[in-house]
Amino acid sequence: MKKLVFTLSVFLIVIIAQAQTLVSVELKGSETKESLAAQFRNIANNAVDFYKVTYTTKDVFNEVDTASGLIIVPRRDQVYSYPRLVFQHGTVASRTDVPSNLQGGYEAGLFFGGLGYVSLLPDFLGLGTSRGLHPYVHADSEASAAIDMLHILDEFAEEVDVIVNDQLFVTGYSQGGHAAMALHKAIEEGAADFTVTASAPMSGPYSISGVMRERMTESEETYFFPAYVHFTIVSYNYVYGLYDDIGEVFKPPYVPLLQQFLDEEINLNGLNDRLISTLIQNNGAVVPKFMLQDSIVNAVLSDDMHPMNVALRDNDVFDWNPQAPTRLYYCMADDQVPFENSVVAADAIRANNVPNFDAIDVDMTADHGGCVEPAILATALFFGQFWDVSLVADREPIPSRLIPAFPNPTTGMVQLEGVSDIAAVEVYNAQGQRLRVQVLPTNTNQIDLSSFPAGTYTLKFLLPEGIGVSRVVKR
Repeated sequence: MKKLVFTLSVFLIVIIAQAQTLVSVELKGSETKESLAAQFRNIANNAVDFYKVTYTTKDVFNEVDTASGLIIVPRRDQVYSYPRLVFQHGTVASRTDVPSNLQGGYEAGLFFGGLGYVSLLPDFLGLGTSRGLHPYVHADSEASAAIDMLHILDEFAEEVDVIVNDQLFVTGYSQGGHAAMALHKAIEEGAADFTVTASAPMSGPYSISGVMRERMTESEETYFFPAYVHFTIVSYNYVYGLYDDIGEVFKPPYVPLLQQFLDEEINLNGLNDRLISTLIQNNGAVVPKFMLQDSIVNAVLSDDMHPMNVALRDNDVFDWNPQAPTRLYYCMADDQVPFENSVVAADAIRANNVPNFDAIDVDMTADHGGCVEPAILATALFFGQFWDVSLVADREPIPSRLIPAFPNPTTGMVQLEGVSDIAAVEVYNAQGQRLRVQVLPTNTNQIDLSSFPAGTYTLKFLLPEGIGVSRVVKR
């Protein structure tokens, strides 16, 4: 019996030692509903508090590390339970340019917090308080940092007095699009006991071994973001041990610049500027493959099992079967993350007969920076169709709001009654097929249906308190 008790005690100690632990909570600030509305096109349903958290997780070498992130908590006059949302941030310039320091795209978390989501923004490994080099576009660690942050949410919620429900939404932009897809994939393939309610990766490099490898090693097109190529290669070397010396991969003029970045003497933006200047000076064009040793380029292109190719494939996140409703949002004019990433991912996922999936170009003229707003508004509209915020007293969900539209029937333009600013709209036909998703100009309460044939249509649009719905007959 004593032996059994001892064995169980050791087992429990091991389990506790492996568990994720909330290390610290620090209030970083608050925003009123009015200040959020002023920032985000009058779209805000509540005030928010935001907290820097630190928590234990495992690094890429399976050693315990202390990671950081930001959690944004909705605040209302009555007590509600709120869904969870993970927002994975895009590429940042330095270790300190992260959400927990109110940088690195944390504003997206404020927006979703203002809509009524408890929003979690991991800083990622190697950024914020975490040690070592950031494993850039490394799918496993992007997922694990978020999963472990989700694991400490209950303890955090008790400490700051907020109630969360079982819903879980996953999104992210740019590198964060890759990280969002990696997180969703990891959860549904058994890495954590969560259920994703809906997912919306945005403008991410999902095809690392295909679209992005071509940009690294084959394309002779101008690409003004060569630092992304460098960061990917040194990141994968950090994780997989691809080379012994940086000079084996990069030509001599670029090695000192890359070493300055690794030593954190310059940030990613500074590296990118220097790489552009050096490429123009040496080659007359900003073409990433000109930085690489010819021997490496030839080996990668000729040997499918070259360690670099194996590492690139290990971080592809496009060919799988998401079961939760999923949307990929992107823009065809993206100058940083080629839109073909989303096309390749969409083709692969559709071929797997996924039940509720679509890939949508939200603005074919927008570049990477210009794509942020329409993609996030489309994501909020998509998530809002599943969003469940309930009063704790009676657990009644906030319903979708039925908005009268006039004239109805219409020959084209309709105006929504009592609504002054529609941010985004989706149009569905009588069979429930989505025909359009569109981000609208500010101060708009009109929708043009003139391009649609006669029939009955359902309009779903984004309101601060949730989703508005109108049903319109087009003559």
